[in-house]
Amino acid sequence: MKSISYLRKRYPRFIYQKYSYSIERGVLKASFGFRVEPGIKFKSKIRIRGVSESRLGHMDEKALNNFVFHLGMMEIPTYWKATCSPEIVIRAGFLTKAQTEWWKGLILKGMSQFFYENKIDFRADDFLSVLNNPSVEAPPLGISSMELKDRYLIPMGGGKDSIVTLEKIKERGESINCFLLNPGKTQKKVLNAAGIKNPVVAERSIDPLLLKLNREGYLNGHTPFTAVLHFLGVFCGVLFDYKNIAFSNEKSADEGNAVYLGKEVNHQYAKSSEFEKEFKDYCRKYLTKNARCFSFLRKYTELQISRTFVDYPKYFPAFSSCNVGLKTGERWCGNCPKCLFVYASLYPYLDKKELMKIFGKDIFENKKLLPVMKGLIGRGKHKPLECVGTYKESCSAFDMGLAKATKKGEIPYLLKKYHEIKRTGK
Repeated sequence: MKSISYLRKRYPRFIYQKYSYSIERGVLKASFGFRVEPGIKFKSKIRIRGVSESRLGHMDEKALNNFVFHLGMMEIPTYWKATCSPEIVIRAGFLTKAQTEWWKGLILKGMSQFFYENKIDFRADDFLSVLNNPSVEAPPLGISSMELKDRYLIPMGGGKDSIVTLEKIKERGESINCFLLNPGKTQKKVLNAAGIKNPVVAERSIDPLLLKLNREGYLNGHTPFTAVLHFLGVFCGVLFDYKNIAFSNEKSADEGNAVYLGKEVNHQYAKSSEFEKEFKDYCRKYLTKNARCFSFLRKYTELQISRTFVDYPKYFPAFSSCNVGLKTGERWCGNCPKCLFVYASLYPYLDKKELMKIFGKDIFENKKLLPVMKGLIGRGKHKPLECVGTYKESCSAFDMGLAKATKKGEIPYLLKKYHEIKRTGK
């Protein structure tokens, strides 16, 4: 891997050069051009299907440009991370001083895991500057004031959390739809089970050059992906006339995973209540006055959500939260922190037969997951860098699982180990 010092000297400026969009047969196509001086160029693309040209005709052109410009802003972390250039220069549009500070804060907080995994010291005042290029006059952009119907658009990832949000809002009698980004088999199966026929669909493609550079040793790592969904979700809310964009980020997202150079590393920063509040303020000031973006599950713990989820068995054959499985085509790999945590959170509420139908294996019998379990309960180096519950929630899940297994007289491997750790403190 190339050193951070080499990359920052070799590539001093990352430039958001331009954006463009067009409407073709109901598909809004947006593209974004980035340049890393001296010689790297990236092009990112987003497509949103089913857009009504008549509705776009009622939308202020400056506001439309502003939304597309901001989609490009949210693409920056994905490409900037390859070189960690000291300066990010915005030429495609104009940001106020307050906005540049907001974006700098998002990058520094949202990329905390990236800095941690790549051992990057981000603390210096000159580590990152976000600048408008004064030599370029960008077109003035506007804030959308379109009135929106009091309906709910639910970002759907295919996991239990978004399913609970969907069902609970549906039970209130609200008008709902789902928003999907790059939908896969799991999301489609969940929508089919939910009876959602015409979801809002967006597609995001990464420049193959970035993947090539990653293979050549340029920097890579975690970015605040949920922040991308927030900007896309609000834009789609305006495009398709939904006032409420209901995410499914729970209370546990506020707990970090590790501490690095005196700062918290939170894999779920873009799902945290801190980001949610900051995004709401930014959205109201700079994007649209009328959309309401929030998390429906903010006050709930992971175990409360799991307990609610088991009331909807029609989703058992469809849902998945395993990120490894998304890449391999499996629903559940059975070997990652996410699989173990979801299994542990459902174990107290489902019998073994149902668990086997869902996961295909008894994950508590996987001896390789002992270090992962220790990480989940606060006995490891750090909490796994995944979307998992708090240390307290994990301990509660294992406590409940142990009590259930003891009662049945069948205690699987990981619950035996958990009992030993509790008894001996080791």
